[in-house]
Amino acid sequence: MSKVVYITGCLGFIGSYVTRTCLDLGWYVKGVDKMTYASNKGLLKEFKKYPNFSFVKCDINDLEFLYECDYVINTAAETHVGNSIVKSDDFIHSNVNGVHHLLELIRNYRGEGENKPILLHFSTDEVYGDVTEGEHIETDILKPSNPYSATKAAADQLILAWNRTYNLPYVIIRPTNNYGVGQYTEKLIPKSCKYLKLGKKIPLHNDGTPIRNWLHAQDTADAVVIIIQNMDEHIINNIFNIAGGFEQSNLDTVRKIITLYNNDSNYSNYLDLSYSRQGQDVRYALNDNKLRGLGWEPQKKFDQELPDIIKYYKEKFIW
Repeated sequence: MSKVVYITGCLGFIGSYVTRTCLDLGWYVKGVDKMTYASNKGLLKEFKKYPNFSFVKCDINDLEFLYECDYVINTAAETHVGNSIVKSDDFIHSNVNGVHHLLELIRNYRGEGENKPILLHFSTDEVYGDVTEGEHIETDILKPSNPYSATKAAADQLILAWNRTYNLPYVIIRPTNNYGVGQYTEKLIPKSCKYLKLGKKIPLHNDGTPIRNWLHAQDTADAVVIIIQNMDEHIINNIFNIAGGFEQSNLDTVRKIITLYNNDSNYSNYLDLSYSRQGQDVRYALNDNKLRGLGWEPQKKFDQELPDIIKYYKEKFIW
């Protein structure tokens, strides 16, 4: 059955994958994006070719009303941890105030006798804090370790409170580290390619020891679809972890990038390990058995996808 969905942050990295996937299913997508530095503005031309797509340029804090829809999928967020440490104001504005504004829009809309829309909110694995071993499950206590993850945890708590107080329905999605073609260059893979392109050494925090669990953005988008298609009383008002099933240190990731980009295994020529970050996390890991119980599992393999991603940034991306 066709759906009508609002997708906030539709030109962002994860948002664009979710948007394209929904459009290909024939769902009507009402895209919202304020077109910040990290938005892929070139995607508008692609998306506007779909007759089931409409777009409004808008900050979610300035969104005045909702048209009739089944779901509001919120992917809009400030996400760069380093930027949040330097200046957290934008993160409070987008990640906390923006979610509060969406909750009020949905609450007021539903107050007119409607039982929809349902909010699907993108959180992050970082709200749990890091863990040296084992995996976090959805009921674990939130222990964010930096301003970015703190704002995401705050948004999660707002959603839970609006559900209990106003009976506003939700699904919170907490993915691990997403990767794929189209990511902005402040993230590890495209950033490494940029530095290699410019002939500069790649900066890595804490000797590259932090460990990430890698999840392809298409697998993330597919998880959203499976959640919506299976929506019932067991899924609504629930939290779902999404993990890619593959983890490695940032240093090992960058070594693979260097090999693919320059065909050189003398990694020390390309690395700057002098950086450290306040509150640097050690490892994030999630248990996503709840989601896998719906029939989802990641289809993309990191080592198989990485060559095409590197090729894209090396040959096609305009820096």
